[in-house]
Amino acid sequence: MTLEALTTVHDLLQDRGAFAEHQERNLRAETVRELGRKIEAAGVEYIYYALPTLGSRMVAKMVPANHFRRNLEKGICFHRTALSDLQTDRYGALIGGGVEAHEFWALPEPDTFVVLPWDTKVARIFCTAYEPPHLPEVGGRPLAIDSRALLIRAHQAFTSRTGFEVRSGTEPEMTWEGPGMEVVKKPGSSPAYQVENLERMRPIYKQLVSYGKAMGLDMIEGDYEDDGQLELNWMYDRVENTADRLVTYRQICKQVAREFGVTASFMPKPYNGQMGNGCHHNLSLWAGDTNVIEDQGRVELHVTETAKHAIGGLLEHAPGSMAVMASTVNSYKRFWDAGQFAPSLANWGLDSRACLVRISANGRMEYRVPDAAVNPYLSHTLIIAAMEDGLNRKINPGLPDETGASSQGQLPLTLGDAVDAFTRDTYLTGQLPADLVGIYTKLKQEEWARYCGAITEWDREMYWETIP
Repeated sequence: MTLEALTTVHDLLQDRGAFAEHQERNLRAETVRELGRKIEAAGVEYIYYALPTLGSRMVAKMVPANHFRRNLEKGICFHRTALSDLQTDRYGALIGGGVEAHEFWALPEPDTFVVLPWDTKVARIFCTAYEPPHLPEVGGRPLAIDSRALLIRAHQAFTSRTGFEVRSGTEPEMTWEGPGMEVVKKPGSSPAYQVENLERMRPIYKQLVSYGKAMGLDMIEGDYEDDGQLELNWMYDRVENTADRLVTYRQICKQVAREFGVTASFMPKPYNGQMGNGCHHNLSLWAGDTNVIEDQGRVELHVTETAKHAIGGLLEHAPGSMAVMASTVNSYKRFWDAGQFAPSLANWGLDSRACLVRISANGRMEYRVPDAAVNPYLSHTLIIAAMEDGLNRKINPGLPDETGASSQGQLPLTLGDAVDAFTRDTYLTGQLPADLVGIYTKLKQEEWARYCGAITEWDREMYWETIP
């Protein structure tokens, strides 16, 4: 089937010829020859064939590199619950399928080949997941819970319907702990931006930037924010490329932490009274080489009517998106800690950090809810869906809110409420595969239930000796 004939994600997921088409592309003589050349030139001996899970972790199999042609043809097999993080419910049953569940087959994407700079004998290739071709009725179809492939297909379908391309840049914050990174500051002050604190992190950020460049990230800037909190950024691009680079950056951070004997955490809210770890998504819409978010030549801060409709869609579906943008129990601690710049209302403004959507510069919409734990493939898929609804229905976002006092609604402030809002937003869930919605909902409901049943130090401090 051609892309012209397949204009929705649901259509694309029905294509039983998808595996065979991918396999044919992989086995073209020039593709095999080029991948072989890269492997030989780099001296690579091992390859990780990798996919992101729904929880934004990476799973992979290691295969000696000399088998690359076989892998281009046959792919790699995984138990399908690998993509739901091999998570069990409280009764011990695997979510997304028990031990009897079928495997899925993952075919490599040769153009994603990259050498690990900390061990050049090892490379990584992203894969796309399919139902095994031998299965009746579904064999050869794309696997519905492959979030990376879902974003690629959702963006293709969006562009075919609207003519727009979505580009984004993310701002991943994270917290580092370990010897030599202790912060000295005056009470009531912030250590943000201080050169002394950047100097404490100098060996770490130098290694991060070096590895990032080696793995294809165009690193552009970085700063020190709250205690132990480092943010490094790379150049914006098409959303699928940005998502790949974010999960790559996380892998880099974990490696650098091992090298320096410290820990690197993407926990959304590590401490009370300090900034959480956000991952703001900076968004723009392009028609060819034109950014349709701004009027060219207009100097004052503004957005176009097209951008306002896109913002309207983002605000309309902000509550339903929260279970993805703020995907953990801990995520919601960001919104309860006063004065820490995390938005809790569905509003927008011109350079206002109190707002969910901030117009920080002409041509750029900063979507401020996502945090450091976000699955960027799912977040961008929902962003695309929300903006398209805004464009189609010409949703009016109202006037920009400069005070943070007005909004189009309160956002969910617990994971439990966010999951309920997600399931109620039938437009958003209707843009996603039903299997993905069901499994993701179950994963988040289970996480919330486990938290609600956990006895913590807070419980003991509040109640152990104070009742009655």
